[in-house]
Amino acid sequence: MNDTHLEPEIYFGQFGTYQITDRDRWEVRIYRAGLLVAALCFAGGSGLILQYGNIPWVINALTPLYLAFCLALGVSLLTIHIYMASLHRLLQAFWLVGFASAVDLLLQGSEPLALALYHQPNTLWGVGFTFAALTGIFFKEAFCFDRFETKLLTPLVPLLLLGHLTGWLPEEGKPILLGVWAVLFFVFAARKIPQSIPSDIGDKSVFEHFRQSDRSPTSEA
Repeated sequence: MNDTHLEPEIYFGQFGTYQITDRDRWEVRIYRAGLLVAALCFAGGSGLILQYGNIPWVINALTPLYLAFCLALGVSLLTIHIYMASLHRLLQAFWLVGFASAVDLLLQGSEPLALALYHQPNTLWGVGFTFAALTGIFFKEAFCFDRFETKLLTPLVPLLLLGHLTGWLPEEGKPILLGVWAVLFFVFAARKIPQSIPSDIGDKSVFEHFRQSDRSPTSEA
């Protein structure tokens, strides 16, 4: 169907008909743009550290790239369409905890953010929540669209972070996993751009059904 159509189109869902509005379409575009910006920031930062290593200008460049990555991801989490409102709020809460932890670490720490995360793996107990939210997006996309890159990213992200946190992942394995993560994340975000917009909106009759269930007396008991 024509994604640029200005009038709401009528669709037939599981629980009745629904319309896709211009606002729905803009939310999808913003969601995808946020993912692309986040992926570009992540790929840029990963490429710098893998190419040039631990040198001052690279370490300093990673902080603004990481903050831009976080903000873009936050925008995507505001506009993503997820049937379960509780799961949507949980991912947003994860992002907020992770972002707040990163800002606190940046303000209170004695070394740049990237070095603090590398030298102090326990900081991932806070900052890692941002990546838990990102993994939630990968899982949702893998479940809904069966994309190979998100099926690989869903276990890869926690594997790398938990491996660094616990210390069991060999040092030589971390750059490999980071590089694979950066490439697959960019592939995922780039492939979202031409995807049909209604597919990212989903069945709005299901959203309405869940809202009505949440308001029903039995659900409040």
